[in-house]
Amino acid sequence: MRGGFLVQTIVKENYLISGFFVFFLIHASQTGIGMLQFQRMAIYGAEQDSWLAVLFTGISLHLVLWMMYQMLRNPSKDVIEVHRFCFGKYMGNAASLLLIAYFFMTALTVLRVYIHVLQVWIFPSLQTWELSLIFIGILSYLVTGGFRALTGFCFFSVILSTLLMAAFYFPLEYGQLHHLLPIFNHSLSDLLLSAQSSSIIFLGFETLLLYFPFLRTPQESMKWAHLGLLFSTLKYAVLLVITLLYFSQGHLIHSLWPTLEMAKIIEIQFLERFELLFIFSWFMIIIPTVCIPLWCCTRILKRVCRIKPSWSLVILMTCLMVASILVQDQLEVDFLGNFSSVTGLYFVYVYIPLLFIFYKIIERIKLRRNHL
Repeated sequence: MRGGFLVQTIVKENYLISGFFVFFLIHASQTGIGMLQFQRMAIYGAEQDSWLAVLFTGISLHLVLWMMYQMLRNPSKDVIEVHRFCFGKYMGNAASLLLIAYFFMTALTVLRVYIHVLQVWIFPSLQTWELSLIFIGILSYLVTGGFRALTGFCFFSVILSTLLMAAFYFPLEYGQLHHLLPIFNHSLSDLLLSAQSSSIIFLGFETLLLYFPFLRTPQESMKWAHLGLLFSTLKYAVLLVITLLYFSQGHLIHSLWPTLEMAKIIEIQFLERFELLFIFSWFMIIIPTVCIPLWCCTRILKRVCRIKPSWSLVILMTCLMVASILVQDQLEVDFLGNFSSVTGLYFVYVYIPLLFIFYKIIERIKLRRNHL
């Protein structure tokens, strides 16, 4: 920051990615463990109209995404520089360090819930620390590869999740159209309640606040970011409609993993239990939702505290291992997921808009001072 104005956050050319890949980064960051169970939470309030709440949530996030681009571009920068611009060097750095807790909690939630799925569906005799140790080793290796490598995993994650979605044609054959009736039968407050309950599925795109300077063409990437968000919205809405057609509401509200239960009925000649393939494949899909938040933590520590990513990653992975072991049973896993959902909801719908407003006010004040 020079003379009260922001300067561009410089990233070496060989670390930059094309703006086109923002589509995959945004969509992959929103396609995590929540896709396996969000339907049960979404029906609270709007019931058979809950798919409208998902559409409403996705559309509203386009405004938040626009605010993020308005803060981060011209010149290209990250949220660390925005914090320093708005709050000063020391208060701004403190605000950035708080984001480490948020992104760490995001990664912990996805990892711990996935481990819980494995323990319930496939490996009931394995201890949490055993699965955690395996995944920590894999995730550490992937984060060490850097942001460009993680972008490549986002590409494959989107392709794989889209292919797996095609398999839900089979549950659709058993759907009952009357489960969706009557349509438009709920008030706005009911829709908002459903939107709040299922908001966790859209969290993750806020990592753009950290990797924005890594975009080679940030101005052109905006359309790809909005398309990625739109694709996530449509995918979740379609999956929810299929779920509502397949389950009665009485059954759905007591189903912990609706997506996996639908996968159980899929039959392939050479594979007896398709849901096992589905669960193992899902690890490739959740890699971006764990690794990118962890990469964001190392990025903040490097920019604010001058700690090398190789050192900070060891600390983060150790904390992730310990924290995942401390979360024991179903109740604690559910509490972690609910807490992350509420925290993410406030961060996206309250903190980012307030930061945007404050940023615009400070920017206007400093522009006026400069012209005096």
